[in-house]
Amino acid sequence: MKPLNRNNIKVPERPIKVLQFGEGNFLRGFVDWMIDVMNEKTDFNGDVQIVQPLSQGMGNLLNSQDGLFHVKLEGIQSGEIVQKARLITCVKGVTNPFEDYNAYLKLGENKDLKFVISNTTEAGIIFDSSDNSFEVLPLTFPGKLTSLLFHRFNNFSGAPDKGLVIIPCELIDKNGIQLKSTVLDYARLWNLPETFTKWLNEHNIFCNTLVDRIVPGFPKENIMEIQNELGFEDNLVVMAEPFHFWVIESPENLQEIFPAIKAGLQVKFVQDQSPYRTRKVRILNGAHSALVPVAYLSGFRTVREAVADKKIGKFISDTIYEEIIPTLDLPKEELEQFASDVMDRFLNPFIHHKLISISLNSISKFKVRVLPSLLEYHSRKGNWPKNLTRSLAALLKFYSGKAGKETIELKDDAHVLEFFEKIWKEEELSFIVSETLGRVDFWGEDLRKFDGLEKEVLKQLEELV
Repeated sequence: MKPLNRNNIKVPERPIKVLQFGEGNFLRGFVDWMIDVMNEKTDFNGDVQIVQPLSQGMGNLLNSQDGLFHVKLEGIQSGEIVQKARLITCVKGVTNPFEDYNAYLKLGENKDLKFVISNTTEAGIIFDSSDNSFEVLPLTFPGKLTSLLFHRFNNFSGAPDKGLVIIPCELIDKNGIQLKSTVLDYARLWNLPETFTKWLNEHNIFCNTLVDRIVPGFPKENIMEIQNELGFEDNLVVMAEPFHFWVIESPENLQEIFPAIKAGLQVKFVQDQSPYRTRKVRILNGAHSALVPVAYLSGFRTVREAVADKKIGKFISDTIYEEIIPTLDLPKEELEQFASDVMDRFLNPFIHHKLISISLNSISKFKVRVLPSLLEYHSRKGNWPKNLTRSLAALLKFYSGKAGKETIELKDDAHVLEFFEKIWKEEELSFIVSETLGRVDFWGEDLRKFDGLEKEVLKQLEELV
């Protein structure tokens, strides 16, 4: 078996066009995979230089493989099983700013650089007022980005065409707006010149984004088998599902310089990504959360085995197509295609997604992911959706902590668990339903004010119990 490096693999020389903050599985299995496809299928002709966001990371391992690694896609697409590997050649290497801050800043001097992409987790886009100087390495990702942009501004004397397109992938709403706001906070903290702030505002683009792909990551259990199959000693294999979707709020011309659509990738450049975020939260995440209590109480323990069951599979399919989709405003064809992809993803035989894992903080998840569909359905149709209401009733039963004789490992905020432990000591189901639906701190409002909902949930709970 050959080592994976550029001595054993011939890789084209390409200019570095992308600076990527983060070397984790998601960015490598999502962004780098896409850029590699764009290099193959379009004239993008650009490589990625990764910046290691933490002092300890995978930079040394990636550099030992000369930035090369495989992405292995496994799952179901259009009803067919997909298993295929792709060698990713677009990553040039990794820079560790903790080891050499000047080498990091020098990356900003690259005239070919066009994009900054990041995924530093939801906690990465923060402002720290103790980060009081750009002359030493800032603590936070936005601080590091600000210092790089300021260095670039000075190096090119504020040239308008040397502004960058910043595309954060952190899983927070309006991530581009939040990142830009934090960068401007650092510019103020460090008393950077107004000319820099003007350049930042006028010649740099911060995009709000939505990303969607399940990336399980390194296949530790069967890596030897995969390496034998690949013929290389690749210690950075990334497993991912075939489905991918990226929504980028941007000016129209961005798709010309970032030709993902031309490469046949599922990327949308839009003026407002909000409808797509709502679609994902309501259909994908909402279906997950609606499924968990119903499937778990029926004896299932993983998403796949539950959805593969005739009865539960019909329950969740009907929930999506008949109760969630009618509450959304995107074109029906788009919604149904996304729903079809979601059902394929739920049935992926290579991903063992445990229901108990999804059940973490189910009350707050139900409030954000499922309750809006339930209430919107009633608003539009005048009656209560049977399946979503059943899921709410099942959620109450789930929080009794018992599935038959089995104890459920509930994980939620202490005050939520304390409430349900106390309320389920009551024998009157009507009292349990009324008290739970009346918890404004759970749902954001008193659900008993909606005519008929309490009665419908009680009826469903009585059937379950």
